Amino acid sequence: MAEAPARSLLLLRHGQTDWNLTRRIQGHADAELNDLGHAQAVAVADQLAALRPGLLWTSDLSRAATTAAYVAKACGLEPVEDARLREYSLGPREGLLHSDYAVAHPEEFATFRSGHFDIVPGGEKTPEVAARMSAALGDLLDLTPPGGVSVAVSHGAALKVAIATLLG
Repeated sequence: MAEAPARSLLLLRHGQTDWNLTRRIQGHADAELNDLGHAQAVAVADQLAALRPGLLWTSDLSRAATTAAYVAKACGLEPVEDARLREYSLGPREGLLHSDYAVAHPEEFATFRSGHFDIVPGGEKTPEVAARMSAALGDLLDLTPPGGVSVAVSHGAALKVAIATLLG
């Protein structure tokens, strides 16, 4: 019996925001794309259109949803917002500049900067992010037909956790 053609899932991080540029912690805070972020979204949308994706899911945070809107326009798709594709919730640290965080909580900040976000009090823990991201991406992949391509627009740290989790 012949195997079904492989399905492809493309993971895309949102375009740049002023908060990225100024090193302000975003998490679930709803920062908009800046001019470069819009240009990045346009450029990637044109590249993705050539791959003819059939499904497009996005985080409901505006920086991801706006990026997805460019992809949707280029690909003729309707984006589906899914809150499971959000970035880590970073609780009371959201909105802080890295420099202010480093002064206020130097040891915690050093751990945070090393990629260990579980240190943030009141923030989301890595197993929670891994579970919700894996579930969302699994659902999207399940809807992707054999030979098909789907796109998920999300956030840097959440995507890193999802990739590591999915690859085991």
